[in-house]
Amino acid sequence: MSCGVPGMEDAGCLFLFGYNPNTSHPLVARRVVKAKEKGAKIIVADPRFIETSRIADMYLPLRNGSNVAFLNAFANAIVTEGLMDEEFVREHTLGFDEWWQTIEKYTPENTRDITGIDPGMLREAARMYATAEPSSILCWGMGVCQHLQNVEAVHTCAAIACVSHQIGKPNSGVAPVRGQNNVQGACDMGALPNFFPGYQKVTDPEIRQKFADNWNVPVEALSGHVGYKVSDIGHLIDDGKIHAFYNFGEDPLQTEPDALHLAKQFERLDLFVCQDIFMTQTCAAADVILPATSWGEHEGVFSACDRTFQRFTAAVPPKGECKHDWQIFAEVAERMGHDMHYRDTQEIWDKECRAMWPGAYGATYEKMEGLGHAQWPVPTLDHPGTPDLFLGGAFTTPEGKAHLIAHEYRDPTELPDERYPLVLCTVREVGHYSCRSMTGNCAQLSNLAEEPGYVHISPADAAARGIKHEDMVWVYSRRGKIITRAFVDDRANEGAVYMTYQWWVGKCNDLTLHHVDERSHTPEDKYCAVEVELVDDQVWAEQHAEELYMELKGRLAENANAQHEAPALS
Repeated sequence: MSCGVPGMEDAGCLFLFGYNPNTSHPLVARRVVKAKEKGAKIIVADPRFIETSRIADMYLPLRNGSNVAFLNAFANAIVTEGLMDEEFVREHTLGFDEWWQTIEKYTPENTRDITGIDPGMLREAARMYATAEPSSILCWGMGVCQHLQNVEAVHTCAAIACVSHQIGKPNSGVAPVRGQNNVQGACDMGALPNFFPGYQKVTDPEIRQKFADNWNVPVEALSGHVGYKVSDIGHLIDDGKIHAFYNFGEDPLQTEPDALHLAKQFERLDLFVCQDIFMTQTCAAADVILPATSWGEHEGVFSACDRTFQRFTAAVPPKGECKHDWQIFAEVAERMGHDMHYRDTQEIWDKECRAMWPGAYGATYEKMEGLGHAQWPVPTLDHPGTPDLFLGGAFTTPEGKAHLIAHEYRDPTELPDERYPLVLCTVREVGHYSCRSMTGNCAQLSNLAEEPGYVHISPADAAARGIKHEDMVWVYSRRGKIITRAFVDDRANEGAVYMTYQWWVGKCNDLTLHHVDERSHTPEDKYCAVEVELVDDQVWAEQHAEELYMELKGRLAENANAQHEAPALS
């Protein structure tokens, strides 16, 4: 994010594109409400009529999968309506002419059949965004990132902010929020295949030497090429390139697309290790399980989605054989022959983060004590942190200028047809967190919303299939078939259905398509073709869903007990 979350409420316009903060980030949603109360304009572009649409000044119901066509038309309207800041573009950007060669082809009028948006409405929204004072912020979430053209859409969002000069000033710019807690922190700390901590490239020899010196290993021990992405693992197992997989705090058999196929790929591993706090479907398939501590049992530092480091402390001590994640990593490293000794998390923070990442040097534990925080870059001990990036149009490129990049629109990979006429889009559920490995084990939350999950379907699509609210239904795609419950939802657009990936029975990722974009390798979770069908025998369906749930819970409990009784590993 080029701005801070608190500053969102002081912007003149918030444009929420493919982002539903009420279910994904309720605290951010509160900032949106406060911005509205202070007079900010709110624009929402989403196929569904999300909660924020109720307070929006403009709601743009674009069609599923049309993001790049819509953004190109939005950029076109900024230029053709005379809303572009020509001086800012001339002084602080590169590549406008080449960018415009693509953008000029996508007018609000000729993209209407793709986006479904009235051209006049689109131009009005562009005017509202580009002319807002003192600033506008363009926010996006997984509704942009989990599409075939996700990187292309992000390039265009950044370009829109630049050509309208809604970046480079306080409380402005781009706000790409994260899918779950501390994803920003994982990226900050180098849990990416192309970066060391602090976004320092693994392909840079000087950077590799710096980290080799810090870790007291030969520089040759550090790979100089970009590694694999998590979405590559299944295919690489098939190709015989991956024989062991160390899974840390994830449940890919719940969260990854085409999960049935992935489960078969995991069976071919020579060694499968899981490190987690609960028995999940993925842990149940592992050869070795390493029990870790939960967020309430350890301390450390989180990064919020707006680059803010926040220290947290343990509430209770660990139980049983559980160890802190950093202790597990250190002990595994020791057993593999690498000397790794730390006293506590502060030593790790100081040696592995502050000493190695110039932009984090000033983020001391003392500065983050209590309710303190540090927003990177914070390069010196007395630096106050950086809520806003790129002030004055100073961008972090070799030239110091933003690069404008445009792309042609492409259709999603799997379009609806006669057999699979509906689009399935995976979404979030506010009552449960992420893949539900934690909240699914909370009795109070389970009492509020229990298995099976729901498929949200428009009244028109439900009526056409004889489906009523709460009916048990089949949902099937080219990958699989699941049973779930219908939620007839007037906020859902016709021709599309919505499911969260959190439910264990009626798991939507048994249906989703394992197809990734060519740059980030992010799965196309927001678009695949399905059909929904009423289950003829509703009594049987209810019993069947309960049996599936009890069988799964029983299998996980049996695996957990077996692990508890197993002899400890030396």
